[in-house]
Amino acid sequence: MNQTTEPDTRAYTAQEQANIDHIRTMIRELLDALDPDAVDRFIVPDYIQHNQMVGQGTEPLKQFLREAKVHSPEPCHDIKRIFADGNHVIAHYHLRRWPGDTGYAIMDIFRLENTMVVEHWDVMMEVPTESPNPIGPF
Repeated sequence: MNQTTEPDTRAYTAQEQANIDHIRTMIRELLDALDPDAVDRFIVPDYIQHNQMVGQGTEPLKQFLREAKVHSPEPCHDIKRIFADGNHVIAHYHLRRWPGDTGYAIMDIFRLENTMVVEHWDVMMEVPTESPNPIGPF
């Protein structure tokens, strides 16, 4: 289940809030479901992808989702915080690929136009089972 652990008390413009809502829904309906058919509802066909594991545009993303579903059919993207700054939305979440997976801490940055993703950046790190740092990544 996607949930925010820290309430966001900022005042957003109507467009910023629409962008946040779009990304929350996209994470649930596209990433949690790994549904390539949902891509076109959230992302423009020629979007700019900065993730080095996926090619440009939506077709490589759809193929990536198909392949990911084979290895992790029930992923969970647990949103820890999400916020907007103009036409950018930043989401920090815990991706667990299967039950019991320690997963990844991920920060996604999306640039939107007309409430559609047109550009994407991300940074990921594995969540360790042991760490010298007592403060977790979330």
